[in-house]
Amino acid sequence: MAKRQEESKEYLLRTVKEHDVKFIKLWFADILGNLKSFAITAEELENALTEGMGFDGSSIEGFARIDESDMLALPDPDTFQLLPWRPQNHSSVGRMFCDIIKPGGEPFQGDPRYVLKRNLKRAADLGFTFYVGPELEYFYFKDSKGTETLDAGGYFDMTPLDMATDMRRDTVLTLERMGIGIEYSHHEVAKSQHEIDMRYTDAMTMADNVMTYRLVVKQVAMQHGCYATFMPKPITGINGSGMHVHQSLFKNGRNAFFDEKDEYGLSKTAKHYIAGLLRHAPELTSITNQWVNSYKRLVPGYEAPVYLSWARRNRADLIRVPQYKPGKENATRIELRSPDPACNPYLAFSVMLAAGLEGILNEYPIPEPVEENVYEMSEMERHRRGIATLPSNLFEAIHLTQGSDLVRQALGDHAFNAFIKNKKVEWDLFSTYVTDFEVERYLPVL
Repeated sequence: MAKRQEESKEYLLRTVKEHDVKFIKLWFADILGNLKSFAITAEELENALTEGMGFDGSSIEGFARIDESDMLALPDPDTFQLLPWRPQNHSSVGRMFCDIIKPGGEPFQGDPRYVLKRNLKRAADLGFTFYVGPELEYFYFKDSKGTETLDAGGYFDMTPLDMATDMRRDTVLTLERMGIGIEYSHHEVAKSQHEIDMRYTDAMTMADNVMTYRLVVKQVAMQHGCYATFMPKPITGINGSGMHVHQSLFKNGRNAFFDEKDEYGLSKTAKHYIAGLLRHAPELTSITNQWVNSYKRLVPGYEAPVYLSWARRNRADLIRVPQYKPGKENATRIELRSPDPACNPYLAFSVMLAAGLEGILNEYPIPEPVEENVYEMSEMERHRRGIATLPSNLFEAIHLTQGSDLVRQALGDHAFNAFIKNKKVEWDLFSTYVTDFEVERYLPVL
């Protein structure tokens, strides 16, 4: 392991010299999944790779108190990429993701990347490798001051060549230049809503890719003179943006979710994993849907799942099992449809994996699939069939998470407490804010 790390460092130092890289941006995420960055010069790189670069952790959301503020960002050499929107010949700019460590060299418990590493190690100790493929939807607007759309297209529409078409193409090309494989790009259901799907890969690589994806989408939009947003529900009355997360576990190079003898093609491992997600989904929701606005998307009727059910064909269910093609058994996977693209991917992947592993280890029984439209069932019918719901607002979600031993163990005490504290502050601010809805509805009549 140490030899491979040394080889990675040597390769990186050669690459930086060959490409005339002057600046390297060191990237990491705060507790909410906001991308943080500071730059070093190429002359400092060798020292940074060995010792890390110091910064004030008390200024980063969810990191440290003022009396324990010193942190070090230790770059991961395997994540180096040139930034395509910066000069490529003289004084090029690169980036690397960092692990956050304390001055003594031990991992910082509040680093979201470390949180995911811990959960992936737990899976690895059980013989599993966790793979994910999130589908992030987003909107293009004229600017950040309003929701004026750029096109009137719908799902898979081939709109005339306009600004949105060019931006989506340029975004795909930029992502590929940064080493991120792309499978699909297309127009989504709502006006000016789009989706670019990254190629399925291991969860840590994908979490880094999600952070890069969100920045690239916004960067390309800015270069075209408009604005891209991952806000879950920016426009009243139309579909919001989701992040459907395809996921599977592999063991000894084989898909642990596949069983050719099962009518759904699902192994017992997959079924227990689904059962774990279904049972624990309500307490995970504040992590996968962390904003007040997230719950404006999680309402019946807009393709966002609300009810705790699973099926093969029904996209109204929380979990869908996409059908695999014969001979493509490695593609067997499950799709969790509730998360939105504004979450912290490191924490979101962590709690999903933790819930699934809990189901496997305790052999949770899977309920019967629900192929009918759950939205059209009566409340009595849903109750009879044991179909519960996700929390309806951030306050309910925080309350459920706060009482969850599973989430606390998955995040660790530091990240768990910091996240809960932040979300309580957000809810309090929202609760005391007088909205335009209230003014328009009540001021003229009360």
